[in-house]
Amino acid sequence: MRLLIKQRVFSWTDSYDVYDEYGDRKYFVKAEFLTLGHQIHVYDTQNREVGCIRQKLMTLLPEFRIEMDGMECGSIQKKFTFLRPKYGVDCNGWRVEGDFLGWDYDVYAGCSAVIHISKEPLHWGDTYVLDFADPADEKMGLLLVIAIDAANCSE
Repeated sequence: MRLLIKQRVFSWTDSYDVYDEYGDRKYFVKAEFLTLGHQIHVYDTQNREVGCIRQKLMTLLPEFRIEMDGMECGSIQKKFTFLRPKYGVDCNGWRVEGDFLGWDYDVYAGCSAVIHISKEPLHWGDTYVLDFADPADEKMGLLLVIAIDAANCSE
């Protein structure tokens, strides 16, 4: 299963449309304007909130809480490194490895890759591809990828 995340180029806040592999819009992502810290909401096509990413304030390095159906279900914290960004992930027992700045990384459960994330070149606005091994991981995986993007952009 595949999702494509396309950035809305002309928007006041971080906004993305999320499409399935057939080009049908499945979700949209919108950041709140004028808030302390990032607060990013994910909605389905019926405008129901699927999840939310909230930045934890007063931390040395960026940290985000992932909420789904009104319950906190994970977090991500950027680790202190000199060369390449690394993240501490507490979400579904997953770990994340790869090139975060180049948008080419994988999410693992144990020794099996559950999601592969890559960036498509030569598009108007950023376009990211999420390939899922199991469609059941779709919502949680989408929220995790958006949280990683927020952590990359919050310094």
